[in-house]
Amino acid sequence: MSVSVLGAGAFGTALAISLGRSQPVTLWARDPDQAAEIATQRINTRRLPEAPLPEAVTVTSDFNAACASKTLLLAVPMQRLRAFLQQDPLAFRGKNLVACCKGVELSTGLGPVGVIAEVVPDAQAALLTGPSFAADIARGLPTALTLACADAVTGLLLQQELTTANLRLYRTTDTIGAEVGGALKNVFAIACGAVIGAELGDSARAALMTRGFAEMQRMAQTMGARAETLAGLSGFGDLALTCSSPLSRNFSLGLALGRGESFDPSITVEGAATARAVMEKTKSLGIDMPITQTVVALIDQSLTIADAAAQLLTRPLKEE
Repeated sequence: MSVSVLGAGAFGTALAISLGRSQPVTLWARDPDQAAEIATQRINTRRLPEAPLPEAVTVTSDFNAACASKTLLLAVPMQRLRAFLQQDPLAFRGKNLVACCKGVELSTGLGPVGVIAEVVPDAQAALLTGPSFAADIARGLPTALTLACADAVTGLLLQQELTTANLRLYRTTDTIGAEVGGALKNVFAIACGAVIGAELGDSARAALMTRGFAEMQRMAQTMGARAETLAGLSGFGDLALTCSSPLSRNFSLGLALGRGESFDPSITVEGAATARAVMEKTKSLGIDMPITQTVVALIDQSLTIADAAAQLLTRPLKEE
């Protein structure tokens, strides 16, 4: 089997570097100039300037050449995934399509596996998710991720193909649980960043993470996910990482909100769109998502940090 990574952002490049230490891999960049620069310098100066590419990594802007591989890792933002697949659905037919993004599509409420299944129904859809920063992966630092695929046989093959010396993959057939965990942890990271930015303390952050995890479980299980999936890497694991580090773009957005500072609008923050998509989806699910609702209000600037804290603290008392 052969592997291509479609998308030469930080995470896509990091995956190509990790895979390229033990097998041939193709890294596709949309911009021909960027592809040529990376291929010549053997480093992605725009995204990972301190991580050289192994010799086994081939860099190209030739879409058809990259899609010749059987397994394609789709390292594109969640809100652009559908358009990316629709540009040439025939190129993806019969492939193993592994989404490497997290979130909920604004227009449909679907996660990445759901989008792939809808646009390319004759492909094998999977999701790679869990606690991971691109810089850590590129440096060869160890972590463990979840490989979610509804087809158990394909999931096993992908687990064997994509595990590397520093990436240990655990497989699951619960794609819904993996999707929801990966999406909502970004929303709660914004909330936790706001707490720290407003200097409300680490205790408040811990409480917010815990109640956020409860929201995550509530939504996932209502949609048919398994509780143990959320307790794993794609849920609790990713939540712990993203809610505690300024390396997370979602946490950094929250920090800016909490401090009353501006945030670079050119930076993709999946949690912002996901929060809005989740709030729309909860209307049909009939579930209560107070932290997610508060994050939307903070992003829209219809609620101050002080009012948000008061609103959450004065909710009706109940059993845990």
